[in-house]
Amino acid sequence: MRYLLMISADETEVEDVPSEDGMRAFAVWMDDLVERGVIRTHEGLRPSRTATTVRVRGDEVLLTDGPYIEAKEQIGGFALIEVDNLDEAIEIAAGHPACSVGQVEIRPVLEP
Repeated sequence: MRYLLMISADETEVEDVPSEDGMRAFAVWMDDLVERGVIRTHEGLRPSRTATTVRVRGDEVLLTDGPYIEAKEQIGGFALIEVDNLDEAIEIAAGHPACSVGQVEIRPVLEP
């Protein structure tokens, strides 16, 4: 089953560029997932202040600078994994280095 891991944190509490220790911990986590053959993709996102939110009301396209929800905690990255069950997804999410400063929300992907 595929799960989307949405990695988020309080942007005022984390650095835009991860530390060397953070990058090493991430590389260890990622290498494990590659070796296990469960990672489909992982991408980091630029800070939420670079977001553009699009809404359509009637015939009008409305653009807003910034995220759709004003909150301290914003999604900073995501990973798509394919594992046997939620327990395995939880184990993988708990190992993500971002869990020490933020959180990872796990969502099952709607399968056809």
